Amino acid sequence: MFHVLVVKEDEYGQKTTGKLLKDNGFIPFYARDGLQALDMIDRVHIDLIILDVMLPNMDGFELTKILREADSILPILMICGSEEKEYKRKGFLAGADDYMVKPVDEEELILRIHALLRRARMTNEHHLQVGNMSLDYDTFSVTVEGAIQNLPKKEFLLLYKLLSYQNKIFTRRQLMDEIWDMDSNTVERTVDVHINRLRKKFGQEKAFQIITVRGMGYKAVVLP
Repeated sequence: MFHVLVVKEDEYGQKTTGKLLKDNGFIPFYARDGLQALDMIDRVHIDLIILDVMLPNMDGFELTKILREADSILPILMICGSEEKEYKRKGFLAGADDYMVKPVDEEELILRIHALLRRARMTNEHHLQVGNMSLDYDTFSVTVEGAIQNLPKKEFLLLYKLLSYQNKIFTRRQLMDEIWDMDSNTVERTVDVHINRLRKKFGQEKAFQIITVRGMGYKAVVLP
């Protein structure tokens, strides 16, 4: 089960978010400010942080900056009461992975948490071997029998995602939310375009096929 650190000043907000997390299979931990959060991270394994911007002693921007300067790759979902773009911009520049504005929709919060954890898994693994084909996350490259091909970032992430969960069907919306981010204005048709590009590049590849599941989305099937 994933450990999620909830960094909120008010106790009611902590309890409400904590109950939501428990109901969805997560184990919540709590801190009321950035200083307590740093102490908690030192003592307990944390998989993801839900972080309010406005905090006493050390706010969310400062905490995020400190973690990133320490090379922490913990997924950080930042939450703010302001819709001003400057706050959102400051959050992403500090190193936040995602950003939501209060009042937070509970279903969307859980969806974003799952997306961030999946993305973190992809990043942490860095390397994927499928038959005679090797995918390197650090360089966005695919190697087949010694021949290296560098892919555009979105194409690589799409291929890496599908091959990381072989035979699992992903809807276009799921792929959009994770690879293009939930706030992206890109249309779902973009997924089809990138799938077609991958098929042209790897259509003769004997290790796998990308299958269209009519009315649902796509899946990758590894060939025997």
